[in-house]
Amino acid sequence: MRHRTSLAALALVASLGHPAAANAAPAAPGPAVEWKSCPEYSDEVIRALGFPQEQVRDFRAQLKRLECGTVSVPLDHGDPRGRKISVAVTRLAASDKSRRLGAVTVLPGGPGNSGYLDPVRMMLRNEQMAGLNERYDLIGFDPRGVGESTKVDCGATPGGPVAAGPLTEEAARKIYDAQAAANKTCADSDPTFLGRLTTENAAKDLDLVRSALGERELNLLGLSWGSRLGILYRGLFPEHTGRVFLDSVAPPWTRLDEHVKGSSQATERNFERMAAWLARDDDIYGLGATRRQVYDAVVKLVRDYDENPRTFTDLRRPIDGSAIADLARRNSTEWARAGRALAELRDVTGTTAPPTVKELFAPAGPPVPGVPERLNLTMNRAVKCNEDGSRIGFAAAWRAYQQRVRRLPATGRAWGLAVECAGWPLPVQESPVKRGKGSLVLSGHLHEFMSIYDWTLQTRRAAGGTVYTVADDVHVSATRVPECAADVVKYFNTGRIDRGCPGMK
Repeated sequence: MRHRTSLAALALVASLGHPAAANAAPAAPGPAVEWKSCPEYSDEVIRALGFPQEQVRDFRAQLKRLECGTVSVPLDHGDPRGRKISVAVTRLAASDKSRRLGAVTVLPGGPGNSGYLDPVRMMLRNEQMAGLNERYDLIGFDPRGVGESTKVDCGATPGGPVAAGPLTEEAARKIYDAQAAANKTCADSDPTFLGRLTTENAAKDLDLVRSALGERELNLLGLSWGSRLGILYRGLFPEHTGRVFLDSVAPPWTRLDEHVKGSSQATERNFERMAAWLARDDDIYGLGATRRQVYDAVVKLVRDYDENPRTFTDLRRPIDGSAIADLARRNSTEWARAGRALAELRDVTGTTAPPTVKELFAPAGPPVPGVPERLNLTMNRAVKCNEDGSRIGFAAAWRAYQQRVRRLPATGRAWGLAVECAGWPLPVQESPVKRGKGSLVLSGHLHEFMSIYDWTLQTRRAAGGTVYTVADDVHVSATRVPECAADVVKYFNTGRIDRGCPGMK
């Protein structure tokens, strides 16, 4: 395997006519990739990573092509000679080297998702995305705090299950206090490291990765949180940014209270679509022949199961109104299963869970040994809470929860008490989005509730770019649907793109 590691040239100062300059110390060398062997995975691990058995051979073929390494970066970019941490990076070299256009870095979601194997994932996603690797190196990386990069596990999570049935103010207060205590324990475990887990620091790490790879610029394919990472990188390093495609765009602000408010409202709107879809097959689901009838039937189920939660002998959790609401907030790829589960719960009589209910709510099996980390919850919490501009107290959180349940009767119960960053003691670090002039495509999904369409429009107003509309409700589906993926590859190859695609059905 040929490793193309580049070091920045030492800056030697010419002394002609400047005697003092002749004694100047040379600049420190730039970062380098420390290449190493890639991990090996059993078939069981590959399947646990989400690849079906029929892709195991192809996974191994791409893994043989993959280059794996690390780049040393400062923990504090304001102190470049201080403590160092490592960022893990991977590369699939372009297959058509004579026509190579550059490198596309896949920016993972989360925050906290691993991107180490994202080049392989893109190759196996569909034929269209595999074509991106013809003219581009595909770059993956684990952001600081995740996977193969330097990370910590603060290990502090709120204890105890939430009681079934309606959430009372007393129970909500206990949830809030437990979350605040867990957040303080987490942050106090390593405040120096955790306080520097931010999207902006991840963007600065990425530019050092770019330099270490010897790339003049990076093209960016950002997914979910990766869209915020891409927007910040583009604003910080415009001279090093090529073409940028961001899917399921994050908002240009970081208030978690507003995030939950917008997402929960979009969820209820999307359930109206689900209700209309279920009504078209009333002979199958029996929830009603019109959208209104299905909507009312589900709202009634939420209330009935809150008043009388059901415990099944083969499920660990009781089924209450929050479980019904959770079924109602599924995206269109799960409407059929969710509809069957709702119908089963309306008519259930036995002590064991109906088949679809059990399929959706039964706990996952034991973890498979050797599976690499896919989500680091400590990094997820630290980035969200370090950047949360709201940090609402109990009174505001309880009031917002009550409003959600009242105004969103079908799905509001699914959101629970939104107090993820209660009591987080480290300073708020907000990074404003900058407007740029480079090529930028913002892929928004019309009916999505995880990254709502309006956030795409807000980000365009803040940062510029072109909106690419995906007419579905599925998070980061643009690279998964062949028709949409073809547009993505066309954009990176030519700089041109259509206005949108139908999305996932």
